[in-house]
Amino acid sequence: MTETTRILVVGAGLVGRRHVTAIGQVAGAALAGIVDPGPEGAAYAAGIGAPHFVDLDAALVAGADGVILATPTPLHVGQGLACIAAGVPVLIEKPLAVTAEEAEPLVAAARAAAIPLATGHHRRHNPLIARAHELISGGAIGAVRAVQASCWFQKPDSYFAEAPWRTQPGAGPISVNLAHDIDLIRHLCGEVASVQAQAAPSARGHANEDVAAAVLRLANGALVTITVSDAIPAPWSWEMTSGEYPIYPRVPEACLRIGGTTGSLSVPDLTIWRHRDDGGWWTPLTTEVAPVAAADPLIVQIAQFVEVIRGRADPLVSGEEGLRTLRVIEAIQVAARDGGTVALTPA
Repeated sequence: MTETTRILVVGAGLVGRRHVTAIGQVAGAALAGIVDPGPEGAAYAAGIGAPHFVDLDAALVAGADGVILATPTPLHVGQGLACIAAGVPVLIEKPLAVTAEEAEPLVAAARAAAIPLATGHHRRHNPLIARAHELISGGAIGAVRAVQASCWFQKPDSYFAEAPWRTQPGAGPISVNLAHDIDLIRHLCGEVASVQAQAAPSARGHANEDVAAAVLRLANGALVTITVSDAIPAPWSWEMTSGEYPIYPRVPEACLRIGGTTGSLSVPDLTIWRHRDDGGWWTPLTTEVAPVAAADPLIVQIAQFVEVIRGRADPLVSGEEGLRTLRVIEAIQVAARDGGTVALTPA
């Protein structure tokens, strides 16, 4: 391998193009090419002077040190297996597959071949989350007992008109949006042991839900309440509160509240709340904002992927981690559809 790590991006949609931009901002990384079968992908590659390939197999033959799959979810397993067979580390955008059952052979193949497989839950690469994880694991709020998470926003009608599949079963906000929030809860607070959930049909007449709520019991005994909607004008979502992606107007709110035995933490503002002298509710609350340096998590993710490709690090979010989050999302869907409690088998 040369000093420059050449990364192939498969899929020239919005997410793929963001990865291309991020690659260009990481020292030691370079774009190996764009794989996209459509004319828009070819035009995009030509516009930035990048090699263009119609299919992944041809691109792999041409050579790359690593691959990012930013393609439609149904393509992930086949394309991921092709990368593994070629011996090339691969980062796959979430979710790994349409179902956990389909993702399992992919994760198993990567493990058997000792080829790094990373999942694109990029929020874990955000310094805000790294700092929150450090605070919680370091005991800043004691043992986690309760979590409140909100994922509320309003997608415009044009969002659905430009891609009608977004109105169909399985493409509601549980699948499309909640995965990132569930992954953060798992990462910060612990594994999910069981799920209860409900969902309401789309008020716009789509064939999926537009609001859902879930109660999660974590293996450590903590309880999580989380709601998601793509039809509510509101500031309480990661997109609107984190400043992670400038296309969303930022608001000074929190979307995640984590309560512990000695304090509480709101995220992404990283405010810690405690009672003075541990005196309980009759004593004033004190606040402390944890300092953190901002960075674009997509750029941080590419830099870490370069280290993975070079054999210097393991993926921050492995294929196994992506699979665990996918299983929780599926449990929420099943609980919302059938009622009752869905237990998750420890990994």
